[in-house]
Amino acid sequence: MSENIFKQDFQVTQKEREGLHQHPGKLIWFTGLSGSGKSTLANALEKYWHDQGLHTYVLDGDNIRRGVNRDLDFTPEGRAENLRRIAEIGKLFVDAGILTIAAFVSPLIKDRSSIKEIVGADHFVEVYIKASVETCEKRDVKGLYKKARSGEISNFTGISAPYEEPKKADMVIDTERMSLEEGLEKLVNQIGYC
Repeated sequence: MSENIFKQDFQVTQKEREGLHQHPGKLIWFTGLSGSGKSTLANALEKYWHDQGLHTYVLDGDNIRRGVNRDLDFTPEGRAENLRRIAEIGKLFVDAGILTIAAFVSPLIKDRSSIKEIVGADHFVEVYIKASVETCEKRDVKGLYKKARSGEISNFTGISAPYEEPKKADMVIDTERMSLEEGLEKLVNQIGYC
């Protein structure tokens, strides 16, 4: 970091922002294969909390790669930088006192550990959205598995790139065994806030 950059402190603190919102800032990190249901659950959770009057925002992998991270590729280095930037953005949202839901494949344990370190363990909840490659491939909502199988997409998680299941996720939502409503209920019951 440059010696000419200094941290600027402001008069309004994170605690004061959280007091205004009447809930803490948190980063709820959904990890899982493409097609596992991360974005669907993120949308449902945000809608539920929003309807309760809570301050929320969803950071989604596809949306972020269309803007902030459009300059990054899907090499291991590009993926790591993608997630590092998201962690930093998530940290800002947490500081703003926002319940932030992040839906990212985030295939490697080391990258998810780094995200937790950047944001802070007290403000981070890891949720594994579990579904087998076979199930995700059957769903193939975006047609990505078909493209990966035909060689049109390289470095595709679950096909030509690894996915490391979390060893100690704060929560697991198995979308093969749970309906959307059941998954949402589990999230709300375990995370809280209404």
